[in-house]
Amino acid sequence: MPQNDLQRAIDFRLLFARRQSAEVSPVPGGFLVRHDRYARSHEHNQIHIDGPVEPTELPAVADAAMAGLPHRRVTVYDDRLGLACAASMTLAGYEHGVELVMTHTGPVPEPPPGGREVVELDLGPDPYGPLWRALANQQRLWMPDADEETVRQLVGRRAARRDGAEEVWFLGVHDEGGDVASWADLYLEPADGIAQIEEVATAEHARRRGYADAVLSGALRRAADAGCALRFLVADGEDWPRLWYARRGFVPVGRAHVFSRFR
Repeated sequence: MPQNDLQRAIDFRLLFARRQSAEVSPVPGGFLVRHDRYARSHEHNQIHIDGPVEPTELPAVADAAMAGLPHRRVTVYDDRLGLACAASMTLAGYEHGVELVMTHTGPVPEPPPGGREVVELDLGPDPYGPLWRALANQQRLWMPDADEETVRQLVGRRAARRDGAEEVWFLGVHDEGGDVASWADLYLEPADGIAQIEEVATAEHARRRGYADAVLSGALRRAADAGCALRFLVADGEDWPRLWYARRGFVPVGRAHVFSRFR
């Protein structure tokens, strides 16, 4: 049942956020996560709203809870509540984004041709390791104005994600020269039969060569082998990857709303 799948995915996301956080504190309608080691990561320093809150009061809730942080980020998991909050949050200077929760409904794909092996990648403590280097290079392309400390935190925050689920895998495919060509996160909770795939990306030099297909297929197969019948991801509601995922068997089952602002 899609609605049941949506709630299970929401519960998984909320638990993941709590587990990978260094500090969790209640706020009206939800909770705040903080992680000072990754203070520039909005993922690790934000408010999650999973209960009732008065929409007109949400800007003040965010200001009170996130005082001292250089940004504000609020994720509202109920679609109707998120829409109700949009007017007051926009008036308070927030940008409003929509996240699609998409579940995989098709058969688990066979390995793509070409013999591209999907392997586990070690982030490691070394900022010059292959995965770290690939992630940092891509982050600089996505955020050309970011300083190196921001890049370091946005790459290094994956270490915190290891606490978010029973099993956390960083998967990737190498190109012919041995560099990391494409990668993705895979979060598994086999006891609950749930898997989340996140941050599927490909290095600029390796695009349109099937590497992302290989990584996505490998993640889906690992999830299925672990007994995870619910396999989902979160996609930007306006960006092109949602269409790429749709062509590979993912269908939207619900929406969340994200409000962000720099202080």
